[in-house]
Amino acid sequence: MRSVYILFLSLILIVSFTFADSDYHENLILEPLTPALLLASFNFRSNASQPSFEQQHFQYIPRSLGQILQHANTKELHLRFSTGKWDAESWGARPWRGAKEGGTGVELWAWVEADSDEKAFANWITLNNALSGLFCASLNFIDSTRTTRPVMTFEPAGDHANSSLSTLHLLHGTLPREVVCTENLTPFLKLLPCKGKAGISTLLDGHKLFDASWQTMSIDVRPVCPAHGSECYIEMEQAVDMVLDIERSKRPRDNPIPRPVPHEELACDKSKPYADFDGCYPLDVSSDQSWSLSEVFGRPIRGSCLATDASHRATESVCLNVRHERDVWTSGGAIENKKASGQSRCFTLHETNLFEMNLPQQSTETIIRPEPPVYASRSFTGHGQERGGVQTLLTNPSTTLPIEFMYFETLPWFMKPYLHTLTARLSTVAIPDPSIIKSMYYRPALDRRRGTQLECLISVPPASTVVLTYDFDKAILRYTEYPPDANRGFDVAPAVIRILPPSGAESAATSEADFLRTTSLLLSLPTPDFSMPYNVIILTSTVMALAFGMVFNLLVRRFVGADEVEGYDLSKLRSKIGARIIALKDRLTRRR
Repeated sequence: MRSVYILFLSLILIVSFTFADSDYHENLILEPLTPALLLASFNFRSNASQPSFEQQHFQYIPRSLGQILQHANTKELHLRFSTGKWDAESWGARPWRGAKEGGTGVELWAWVEADSDEKAFANWITLNNALSGLFCASLNFIDSTRTTRPVMTFEPAGDHANSSLSTLHLLHGTLPREVVCTENLTPFLKLLPCKGKAGISTLLDGHKLFDASWQTMSIDVRPVCPAHGSECYIEMEQAVDMVLDIERSKRPRDNPIPRPVPHEELACDKSKPYADFDGCYPLDVSSDQSWSLSEVFGRPIRGSCLATDASHRATESVCLNVRHERDVWTSGGAIENKKASGQSRCFTLHETNLFEMNLPQQSTETIIRPEPPVYASRSFTGHGQERGGVQTLLTNPSTTLPIEFMYFETLPWFMKPYLHTLTARLSTVAIPDPSIIKSMYYRPALDRRRGTQLECLISVPPASTVVLTYDFDKAILRYTEYPPDANRGFDVAPAVIRILPPSGAESAATSEADFLRTTSLLLSLPTPDFSMPYNVIILTSTVMALAFGMVFNLLVRRFVGADEVEGYDLSKLRSKIGARIIALKDRLTRRR
């Protein structure tokens, strides 16, 4: 009995030691982009001691994800679900400096530990298949043709031992065609300790999230080793960012289909000389719109998540980036703290009370967001179904400092670029400038085996625009390789841009660098006439049916005389034939 007690006490000590450094923290930042748009940034961070995966201890890191990473030998994971387009010219810099943003659709990159490239790719396929089932996404379609191995763009965000860096393999895959929907949000919420039942995660409703003008969901898992000598731990960070249209979000749930507003309720600009009753020209919104959490998100915040560590329960969970002179009404016993900058205020939520925030309509000045470091625009050029080109415009808004960044493109194998046509020039000069592209890594495609990988280190002078162009050929696919909606086109993954520090040296951590993605492209390939195979199938089936029927009748049917059939009176047949012949003669005689 004494030995059992000692064993039980030792297990308690082991578990308490394992979870000594574990904690959970969540934060919501609300920031008006324009008087009619609201940016909502959710962040959830979970920490667990590093040997928890091996010891099968899962407190804040969910077991469903932890066992997948352990089985696939994945040391660092980054997963993104994104829809919409970030309007950098109107909205400014991206939230989190673009570190938690992904390209349109699904983007995944991970550091996998393996002894060889073949084993690393096998672990990568295992990881994709497992994550596909966990998040109800088509990640299992990330095969060798959609997988690349970046060399210059990405760096580990976690703290990995120097001895293990030689066995870590970086693999990157995209699915720009993937449609992000509620089926991906539900498993995302299940990874949280409170699973959307308490805390700021109660605001994440699929109807509001996927009605946003732009939204992205991210999951990052990485090892962290503090510099002051503390034990290493595993950090899992989940983030949701969305840009909501305030008027559209306030539409009631019983009116899911927007209906036209009556003419007398429209806000029209009547100062125009051509304005009349038949035409309404929208009036620019000059004052901030009134809104509340219940109107924009459909519900208030249900207290705070009790899974939060005791040392973090008194932290500020909701922050609102508006000027202090604007009126903000709150309820639920929250504690307000106005920042010294005069442009932000944060709230500490009560554990059980509902938290509601209401902002009345006021004429206040909206906080100006910082300007993005680079403006990027990517499009197709040329015409026809045989050849084409890609043109990327990269603009440096700074008037004093040049900027350097990594430019990373992943092209499908049926899009065959010509490297000798790759040129970079300033928009004001027609002659290419070889000093713009400082270094480059190029990996050509192999038909039906891998895509094209292009990475460039580009430098843009101050207040200048660089035009990056190249030509490509369009391949003709096999009949079975076309999707059901082949005439729609094929999606090309967005380009990834990583901004380097002003000194030109790469940052030590990916989270400290600025990232941005261009929009995805829609490539039109030569499409055959799919009605021809249908016509061939129908004609062949008809011929085979006629031939088979004739041969079958000849083989099976037996011809006999009428008098050989039992029970058949031949005299009746003769009388009927004679009567028909007489009637036919009478008819012919009458006509004459």
